[in-house]
Amino acid sequence: MAEHVVPVRIYLVIFLSLIVLTAVTVIVANFDLGSWNAIVALSIAVFKATLVVLYFMHVRYGSRLTWVFVGAGLVWLIILVSFTLSDYLTRGWMGISTG
Repeated sequence: MAEHVVPVRIYLVIFLSLIVLTAVTVIVANFDLGSWNAIVALSIAVFKATLVVLYFMHVRYGSRLTWVFVGAGLVWLIILVSFTLSDYLTRGWMGISTG
């Protein structure tokens, strides 16, 4: 099986993008965006994670099976987060004190 060779220039562009996005994260953290703080921070983090997975983990040039496993991992993450949020968000429904 022939491996895909990624030029060094691509790695440098992705690395510089990650550095810039880290700086943007630090800059945005100094502003009070109200309830948007978490949304902006998580959006930047998801974009950075996507770059890492696609390029440094070579998923972009991987086979269909690699994409299936990445998709399965994302589905599993969504399931775990949704169950955690459903537990957390429904704790006050019974009116029982937990303290």
